[in-house]
Amino acid sequence: MTSLPELHPQLAEDCIELGQLTLCRLLLVPDANYPWLILVPMRDSIREIHELSEDEQQQLMRESSLISKMLVDDFNADKVNVAALGNVVPQLHIHHIARYHDDAAWPAPVWGFCEALAYQENELAEFIAKVKTKLAGNFQN
Repeated sequence: MTSLPELHPQLAEDCIELGQLTLCRLLLVPDANYPWLILVPMRDSIREIHELSEDEQQQLMRESSLISKMLVDDFNADKVNVAALGNVVPQLHIHHIARYHDDAAWPAPVWGFCEALAYQENELAEFIAKVKTKLAGNFQN
């Protein structure tokens, strides 16, 4: 059995791992200001999308589209911001942030706009359950 590449310590500290898709780990940023998920390809030493094989790039796009569609369909996002910045955390990770016309930062980028808002315990559990239920057929064991 092969072990998963380690998550960058900042991702491990800041996020909650929800499961594994075909290519990526799915992480939750626990900021109740916005439904915010992150895909992290399970490949060692990858910093940029172009470093993935062509098949992996296509799989990343499929998984990214799946997450984006879920945020629109199931969380009623007005817009989904998708970004792979990597300025602070070099490990390739792709943010998927549900945005609303009335959210705390709209229409500005979310980074540094306001303090993270902790989920209430029951809200966090409901959010995680909703994501896991919606993606149940896509998670790897």
